[in-house]
Amino acid sequence: MMDYRYLGRSGLKVSALALGTFTFGGRGPFGMLADQQVPEARSLVDLAIEHGVNFIDTANMYSLGLSEEILGEVIEGRREDLVISSKARMPVGPGPNDGGTGRLHLLRECERSLKRLRTDRIDVYHLHEWDGSTPVEETVEAMDTLVRHGKVRYWGFSNFCGWQAMKLIQAAEKLGTIRPVTQQIHYTLEARDAEYELMPLSVDQGIGVTVWSPLAAGLLTGKHRRDRDPAPGSRQANGWTEPPIRDRERLWRIVDVLVEVAEGRGVPVPQVALAWLLGRPAVASLIVGARTPEQLRETLPAVGLALTAEERDRLDEVSRPPLIYPHWHQNQFAKPTFGEADWALHRGQPETSWG
Repeated sequence: MMDYRYLGRSGLKVSALALGTFTFGGRGPFGMLADQQVPEARSLVDLAIEHGVNFIDTANMYSLGLSEEILGEVIEGRREDLVISSKARMPVGPGPNDGGTGRLHLLRECERSLKRLRTDRIDVYHLHEWDGSTPVEETVEAMDTLVRHGKVRYWGFSNFCGWQAMKLIQAAEKLGTIRPVTQQIHYTLEARDAEYELMPLSVDQGIGVTVWSPLAAGLLTGKHRRDRDPAPGSRQANGWTEPPIRDRERLWRIVDVLVEVAEGRGVPVPQVALAWLLGRPAVASLIVGARTPEQLRETLPAVGLALTAEERDRLDEVSRPPLIYPHWHQNQFAKPTFGEADWALHRGQPETSWG
């Protein structure tokens, strides 16, 4: 049975697993991932909806708009039951205003996305990346305009640093505009960098977290192992290099534990990796993609998998990020005054000392 969670402090409920459409279209470099056209996309959307998924994520730059076009065709006639998320900011053309978070670009791209999606509103609209050249006041006012005109219901941001996110939130509060409710981030057992700033920020500010590539582009599925060539047909075999892996031996240690836990529970490895994420603070939804319906069927039951405390401890131990400054200092001297946001990083961390 699907789990539904509030998106941050909003009144919007989204399914704990969302369907990603990164693979729809196959235009340009996205062809490395898949070439899913309407029939393949329809089968995935049908399967997701059948299992209770109400949240579908896309972006204006996925396959240069073709992902949105395909999704718009596939969901026609059942749009009202779905929460559609899209994004803008990345360059989508050669012109000087074909990217960024300026008013002209955001309003124009929203209109274009609406046409491609065959809908009158986008339920969750994200700033796809930080833009340090545009005043944040202009950006938040543009998003506020879209919400007040009914073209967007809620908005958020993606791939921001902590200080950038707070600058955006504070600008919205100062101007009295509608506040962001969510951030979409990369967060996995292999990549826990978000715990330094972004997860504590989400807990403190009531920002709901949605996670892109929660299986690290397939690296945490158990199909990739040390001393083996990339699995045929996988992103890695096709030359895709995201996300970067800084310590491959650490990756394989994490995979080893995932496989052991999965075998002990008699479930596919992806379910364990996803279940760990679903238990993290502020996480509202994980965006999962699939090349085939079989892959999607393998991941959807993760919502019902409850890891034991021992299993979580094992996964935490093999993947725990080191405390960088100032966090190691705070762990020694500020712990008695920690609030819940601080514990989003520090819970489970070993005691630090002067050595």
